[in-house]
Amino acid sequence: MTAPLLDVRDLCVAFRSRRGATPVVRNLSFSVGAGETVAIVGESGSGKSVTALSLMRLIEREGGAVTGGEMLFRPHDGPAVDLARLDEPAMRAIRGNAMSMIFQEPMTSLNPVLTIGEQVAEVLLAHRGIGAREAERAALAVLDEVQLTDPERRMRQYPHELSGGMRQRVMIAIALACRPRLLIADEPTTALDVTIQAGILDLIRALQQQTGTSVIFITHDMGVVAEMADRVVVMRQGEHVETARTADLFAAPQATYTRALLAAVPRLGAGAPIYAVPRAGRAEDAGDTGEVLRVEGLVTRFPIRKGPFRRHVANVHAVEDVSLTLRRGETLGLVGESGSGKSTIGRSILRLVEPTTGRILICGRDVTGLSQQAVRPLRRHAQMVFQDPYASLNPRLPVHELVTEPLAIHDRLPAPARREIAAELMRRVGLPADSLDRYPHQFSGGQRQRLAIARALSSRPRVIVADEPVSALDVSVQDQVIALMRELQDEFGIAYLFISHDLAVVERMSHRVAVLDRGRIVETGPTDAVLSDPRHPYTRDLLAAVPVADPALRHGPRRLALRERRSPINPVGFTPPAQHFAEAGPGHLVAV
Repeated sequence: MTAPLLDVRDLCVAFRSRRGATPVVRNLSFSVGAGETVAIVGESGSGKSVTALSLMRLIEREGGAVTGGEMLFRPHDGPAVDLARLDEPAMRAIRGNAMSMIFQEPMTSLNPVLTIGEQVAEVLLAHRGIGAREAERAALAVLDEVQLTDPERRMRQYPHELSGGMRQRVMIAIALACRPRLLIADEPTTALDVTIQAGILDLIRALQQQTGTSVIFITHDMGVVAEMADRVVVMRQGEHVETARTADLFAAPQATYTRALLAAVPRLGAGAPIYAVPRAGRAEDAGDTGEVLRVEGLVTRFPIRKGPFRRHVANVHAVEDVSLTLRRGETLGLVGESGSGKSTIGRSILRLVEPTTGRILICGRDVTGLSQQAVRPLRRHAQMVFQDPYASLNPRLPVHELVTEPLAIHDRLPAPARREIAAELMRRVGLPADSLDRYPHQFSGGQRQRLAIARALSSRPRVIVADEPVSALDVSVQDQVIALMRELQDEFGIAYLFISHDLAVVERMSHRVAVLDRGRIVETGPTDAVLSDPRHPYTRDLLAAVPVADPALRHGPRRLALRERRSPINPVGFTPPAQHFAEAGPGHLVAV
């Protein structure tokens, strides 16, 4: 029998504090064979990411330590080495070379002062011993490999200039650059739309076939597990629950916890909610069932300046002629590929990005012509849940202050009252009340996303722009948060602009859906009509790429219709062609 590439035996990991050591992983054992894909699944906080960081020996930088067990790894064809006992120089030779990791939050993992090209080339220069020119060419090739649009321009950009999905693809490119023997992927497709996710999964498969690379997939997306994994390790609260071959686990899960996990998976085709007038939550809302948001002809472009005098030579056409409405208590799902303009629409509505032209009315008030000072009071009625929770949370504030920041700004509530409200918000989003005095870095990625949702809900706004609000959550917590958002919608009449790449979640949450392609809406209508009878080719591509949580329906490499990856950059003065729509059904419009 061939020895495994990685053999983890009785791994124990603890975090040290003034109160002593707190164990977070206890007696975990699993193995990964050459060319095998093993998925590690479990709720947020179950120890999945801690296990990955321990394998990379990065856990010490987070205040943790491997306190027991062995991590036997074969970086070459020779004997195995115990990663738990290697010194830092030996680990540095392995890390990024024989073993790489795709991290969960790309914005906090990428260096903000280095260009994308420099960061991809850095790993090649460190481990491949090649020259700067050759490293630059190799970096460009690997960025193209992960389907980053306009890779030559992206090489010169910085992380903050890219969308969340683009940053995740850069992280994947860095991890794949040296063709590692073991790839640890911690939520590698969380920020990616389904078409790019399908391409990335195909890319990882191709890499495995070419080089025999093994993969540890840490994910909450059971569709990806069904699509990719040979075996599955289920964890809960730092302990091993169940290990089985993927087909066996989905067909006949043995543990009660595994059965509950699979039952919570959102499945496309389950049906969308039907809009109903919400019951009155506040006295001033009684009888108010009208529009809370209207967007007319929204255009957002970003100028490109070149030369010593910073001449305005071109524009990035991020959003082009987008119109939409939201009624009280309604959810409009906004879907499309990464870089299609979804987040820019959300930020433009809240005036976090200045729109070029168009009108935005919040609760009947036109906000497009207002100064930033005049807009500020209106923001209590329109809040946002950002895509990257760690980047949007103030690391210096304890949780009880963090989640009630809007109340301090708009209502000037005293600290004791805010603390009581914070405790109730924490309970409602499924976080323990005894964590009120903790700080954002002390929470897992999924827990930080719940904090961001709690903060947005604190002022009971009329509109919430939710930018990938559940993308970082495991399926069971995702299920709870979606139920919470719908419950609050029914109770208080909150309207959501729900931006997501997960079509199953969009279906479950949204009354209507708008499909966005390269800054323009190409199809919109009632959710069931659009998802069950897509008319636009782009919508069909999105639906064809959705991974199904059933190993029996596993795709081979998917050959999706190859669409031209046209650059959104156009010269100054360029006017896009007018867009026309045809009616495919009641309220169902398709661009022609």
